[in-house]
Amino acid sequence: MPISAIDVINFVLPKDFSSHCVARDLAYGDEGRQKLDLYAPRQHGAGPLPVVVFFYGGSWVTGNRQAYAFVGRALAALGYLVAVPDYRVVPQVEYPQFLEDCGRAVSWIGRNARRFGGDPDRIVLAGHSAGAYNAAMLALNRSLIKDESVAEAIVGFAGLSGPYDFFPFDGPISMRVFGGVKQPKLTQPINHVSRPVPNLWVATGGRDELVLPRNSERLAAEAIAAGSIATCARYEALGHAGTLLSLAWPLRWRAPVLREMAEFLDRVFRKPAEIQAASLR
Repeated sequence: MPISAIDVINFVLPKDFSSHCVARDLAYGDEGRQKLDLYAPRQHGAGPLPVVVFFYGGSWVTGNRQAYAFVGRALAALGYLVAVPDYRVVPQVEYPQFLEDCGRAVSWIGRNARRFGGDPDRIVLAGHSAGAYNAAMLALNRSLIKDESVAEAIVGFAGLSGPYDFFPFDGPISMRVFGGVKQPKLTQPINHVSRPVPNLWVATGGRDELVLPRNSERLAAEAIAAGSIATCARYEALGHAGTLLSLAWPLRWRAPVLREMAEFLDRVFRKPAEIQAASLR
């Protein structure tokens, strides 16, 4: 497998010491790329940990979970069990098979979370770029997750620089991946917001020229119009990769992406009793 820029970045970046990888190469299917790694805090209080499933980007044609250990460690340090799955990519598979892989991964972690100290009743789907698209499609179109009880456990979606509203297709990536789909409008996450959906938080970079900020802004606006709770955070100094890299320990000074994402996760993961207790303080 060729070494990418993100592999190099992940290798040289210091990781959060308060978290670690607790399991590697867990198979959620029979194919070679149907595997995931799990991260967790080194120490945590009583009770199971809420679960974050993070999907990486790569234009649906590339990527590997090992290169995103810095993301797994960063989110696990917040107090969560974090899954980072691989999934099959183009041209090995076509749309919607990479989404089906992601759905299988979510179902697997929902069924197995307790084995690793996770709470299968509190799951947030997250991702960057094409991975944010994947996570959004699963959160907004739960039929992609075959295990109904796991689908119902999804309490939120957090997306970094994701494409959510990009039809008609006018670029080489979107044309290659989605151009042959018979019902192209159904490939758009924004078209699956016809009713209240899980709480969502989307982040975009003001300098992003690959996935324009309007994708995040429109998704948040559409979710609010449908009666959901949604926030769009725009970081003017960041480009497309900047929202992802700002999760890394040495680069958090660039923008408060991790802090604001952490605030969202804390809010959606609270149990009703915890919310009531907080309101009485």
